[in-house]
Amino acid sequence: MAEALPLVLLAEQFARLPGIGMKTAQRLSYFVMSMSDEDVREFADAIINAHEKVGLCSVCQNLTDKEVCPICDDVRRDHSIICVVDGPKDVSAFERTKEYNGVYHVLHGLISPIDNITPDSLKIKELLQRIQQGGVEEVIMATNPTVEGEATAMYISRLLRPLGVKVTRLAFGLPVGANLEYADEVTLYKALENRNEM
Repeated sequence: MAEALPLVLLAEQFARLPGIGMKTAQRLSYFVMSMSDEDVREFADAIINAHEKVGLCSVCQNLTDKEVCPICDDVRRDHSIICVVDGPKDVSAFERTKEYNGVYHVLHGLISPIDNITPDSLKIKELLQRIQQGGVEEVIMATNPTVEGEATAMYISRLLRPLGVKVTRLAFGLPVGANLEYADEVTLYKALENRNEM
């Protein structure tokens, strides 16, 4: 039995989302068909509303529905420390720890020549402008420990060095609860390199 074309098109749209394969996309499509007309309109309106009303914070480039996001607007935060991250999801991850009290800068990607992502396509210029305004003492490079993440961190740190700010990198190594015998060589090397005095 062939599926109705609108259902196929809907499944194709769901499949465009990250982490959604075609089987999951089809299940979501069938679920949408079981929803009431009112629920479907609310769902569609929520997508349109978010897309139209959420933009970038004029300071840190994180997603927000205001000119300046609540983190940048919070006078209780330490604005002398900026944590540089790849995307908005990383800000959420740090905020869940409830341990970091500085502010952020979201790059919206990592340098990747293979994917045609150059430094100009990231929010690096905006970071430099923030630092040139003064008041920033430390920039924490919190990009992922991948080839692209390391390249981006190195590139930005070279740009920041002449501006007189301290540039630090997140420590990487063994996750809590891991067994040494199962760790790969790079993870063990990073754990040794980033060891702390007890």
